[in-house]
Amino acid sequence: MCGIVGYIGHRKAYPIILEGLKRLEYRGYDSAGIALFDGKNLKISKTKGKVADLQKKLEAEITTTGNLGIGHTRWATHGIPNDVNSHPHCSNSGDLVIIHNGIIENYAALKKELTKRGYTFKSDTDTEVLINLIEDIKLKENIKLGKAVQIALNQVVGAYAIAVFDRNKPDEIVIARLGSPLAIGVGEDEFFIASDASPFIEYTKNAIYLEDEEMAIVRIKKGVKIRKIKDDTVVAPYVQELQMNLEQIEKGGYEHFMLKEIHEQPDAIRDTYRGRLLAKEGIIKMSGIDDNIEKFTNADKITIVACGTSWHAGLVAEYIFEDLARIPVEVEYASEFRYRNPVITNKDVVIAISQSGETADTLAAIKLAKQNGAFVFGVCNVVGSSIARETHAGAYTHAGPEIGVASTKAFTTQITVLTLIALKLAKVKGKISNSNYHYHLQELELIPEKVQKALQSDQHIQNVAKTYKDAKNCLYLGRGYNFPVALEGALKLKEISYIHAEGYPAAEMKHGPIALIDEQMPVFVIATNKGHYEKVVSNIEEIKSRAGKIIGIVTEGDANVKNLADHIIEVPETLESLTPLLTTIPLQLLSYHIAVMLNKNVDQPRNLAKSVTVE
Repeated sequence: MCGIVGYIGHRKAYPIILEGLKRLEYRGYDSAGIALFDGKNLKISKTKGKVADLQKKLEAEITTTGNLGIGHTRWATHGIPNDVNSHPHCSNSGDLVIIHNGIIENYAALKKELTKRGYTFKSDTDTEVLINLIEDIKLKENIKLGKAVQIALNQVVGAYAIAVFDRNKPDEIVIARLGSPLAIGVGEDEFFIASDASPFIEYTKNAIYLEDEEMAIVRIKKGVKIRKIKDDTVVAPYVQELQMNLEQIEKGGYEHFMLKEIHEQPDAIRDTYRGRLLAKEGIIKMSGIDDNIEKFTNADKITIVACGTSWHAGLVAEYIFEDLARIPVEVEYASEFRYRNPVITNKDVVIAISQSGETADTLAAIKLAKQNGAFVFGVCNVVGSSIARETHAGAYTHAGPEIGVASTKAFTTQITVLTLIALKLAKVKGKISNSNYHYHLQELELIPEKVQKALQSDQHIQNVAKTYKDAKNCLYLGRGYNFPVALEGALKLKEISYIHAEGYPAAEMKHGPIALIDEQMPVFVIATNKGHYEKVVSNIEEIKSRAGKIIGIVTEGDANVKNLADHIIEVPETLESLTPLLTTIPLQLLSYHIAVMLNKNVDQPRNLAKSVTVE
């Protein structure tokens, strides 16, 4: 949460910073601000609201054409969203300027001490405390900015990604990170700084990703110097080539990123298994698994840690791993796992799932698992992300950039990777027959075209959405593999339409939720013709007898549910273990269309940010 962007070089900073903020707005959109410096004049402009609001303000205010600039789009933590609390923030002297993503937990104690020394504060933010702490150290010790930043960061408790510059030294920016991502784009006599690579992808393909507890001094002529914050150890910069391109982070003619990403799922799933799934040969090639196969086959159990949509993907994986590979699995909220005393040993495997690879709770869970001796395997989308670097091994989903805050293709590509792993382990452990194994591989290879077919119901789904857009509450029901899909469907509706929705195992309806059902209650029931179909049909009849409105997600050609439901949405037939890859599609589209009809900001829902990098 919060987007950081910076530039120093030979170009005009303003258009680079502004466009970068637009691309990072998925990380936070409570407020936005920009600071530009031309060597003499410092101009700071910031406002509550979207980057578009900032742009309107900038067009009237900006007079400098400096080559140094930093910008910030905020997801509020300390201090309500308003102009004063927006970043950037200045030190009391006005010489130091900072942008910050994260939380300084001991800011109150630091603020009290600085106040005693005569410092004053305009905002309610922890960030203004940090920049004044840096200034206090710099002046008291008579040292350079980089050293002052290092000393200050050794005094703070919390998480941060920061960019700081001193108007008395306009040829450098100092950056640092702990728990929040920062990337440096490396050009010719120019450098770009951002929370991710999207702001500078059209200028350079070369990037340096800071590790936790690292800081860098970025100078136009002298390049990038990286040090460890705690002990001042020099770190050699590792420059890697970016895999994304500009086209991937544009809307491509779609009204919203979320809709684009829903429709990208056939290709995203195909890209996820490309080179890994050789269905005709009966081979699954995954180096992260192949190189550590004994860790998995000898594991006492697998624990999956994740948050949000990734947690739902983990729940699907629990069914797949236990059903196919016969390995016991526990699925944990990373935010809970990290704060209790989990029973994890060196005989366990922990799988950490995160789209961004930067989720703070999941990173903390990884570190706890490693401390207990577990082998940790990461599943994430962003190459070079913190989770990719922190885990012992892993697999990328290769879904491409996901900009919409509500995850869609992340969910289906995570399930695809986890299915490949489960099938691989089932084969190695001898828990699946050869014919069944080949059948699964063939069906998985066909999933992209079946997802494409499910997407063709879009117009019908829009019509269903019109009927239920004014609902105040909704229930989502599923059984077996599709219970997690019910949870995910309810989450999507809540996230972007703000309609209260809950997901339940269909059989649990009788243990409480059935009391809610009346003629005003839409109930979305996943009722494919696999697994517990007859049981789900019975649940539907119970809802029908109580005048509930039923929307059935069914297999093509279904007749039983069609006779009971108010609406049905069909998906192609496939194996039960693969149905979540299809049944989630209409639920994503339903949520999207309902939100659009309610005039909600689909890509930037209120109070949410794409990547939760602080607690």
